[in-house]
Amino acid sequence: MRILVIGGTWFLGKCIAEEALARGWSVTTFNRGRSGRDVDGVEPVHGDRTDRTDLQRLAQRGPWDAVVDTSSSDFAPRDVLLAATELREAARRWVHISTVSVYAGWPHQTLTDTSTLLDCPADADESYGYTGDDGSPTVYGFQKAGGERAVTEAFGDAAVFLRPGVILGPGEYVGRLPWWLTRAKRGGRILAPAPGERRIQPVDVRDVATFALDQAAADTSGGYNVTHPDGITFAEFIRECLTVTGGAGRPEWVEPAVLTEHGVAQWTEMPLWRTHAGVWAVDSSRAVAAGLRCRPIAETIRDTWAWLAADGRPVDHPRWAEHGIAPEKEAKIHASLS
Repeated sequence: MRILVIGGTWFLGKCIAEEALARGWSVTTFNRGRSGRDVDGVEPVHGDRTDRTDLQRLAQRGPWDAVVDTSSSDFAPRDVLLAATELREAARRWVHISTVSVYAGWPHQTLTDTSTLLDCPADADESYGYTGDDGSPTVYGFQKAGGERAVTEAFGDAAVFLRPGVILGPGEYVGRLPWWLTRAKRGGRILAPAPGERRIQPVDVRDVATFALDQAAADTSGGYNVTHPDGITFAEFIRECLTVTGGAGRPEWVEPAVLTEHGVAQWTEMPLWRTHAGVWAVDSSRAVAAGLRCRPIAETIRDTWAWLAADGRPVDHPRWAEHGIAPEKEAKIHASLS
């Protein structure tokens, strides 16, 4: 197999490149050379995916059996369309890393792979879409839906869309799991969102990478929800964070209305917490039938802590600073409940 990874230097893209090399595949990566170093063993090509000349130069390095695009999040649909169009003759198929945010019903409704998508033109610019009053839908969701349409226009039935919800694991740059781990390590009274028995569905970056490469080698098409089919309860999640870090803390479960009253921002100040009914109700059975295998989330937690403890350094990213409640604010909430 010969594949092209658009991105390929950090987190999911890096994991995909490393596993493809471990499979004995030939790997070309394409990125601007600004975020992380190229994986040893790949053929690196540096350039701008929004520049037609750079894309045409890249296409001359082909052909490839598949393109795996891990870097479309920061680009408008028209930029995705440009890349897919310019690379169409150089690749047999396209595996596109998308998101559950493309669904019109997320995060309010239970979702399957056939749920209605947001409507966005393939040639839309970065201004297309809107964010709803309650935070959904989002401009991001519209943009990613337009990116999927752009790839479909270029590759048709040779396109596969992977729609993860939350990806965790070693190398995470967003900071969700690292925040919970460092908070557990600090100990004390840990503010936790009730109910503790609510299940969440984050998936390990290594399992997403494996599934992406399996799809690159297959003849499948269409969309796959890539969420953990079993999940883990929030109580089990925090308990595992305490166990692996050796933290001497205890969670204090607080009702959502109380957290909201104190202005705790869902998804960011309290990572992985969101009250919408469908946020963790995303059916991944089609992906499982196609070969998705997810390791226990406890293993993801253990391995991420091992990475952090070994001085793991994620790529510098502004989203890291968005996550986690400030100690002073947490203490103030605890005091109000005493």
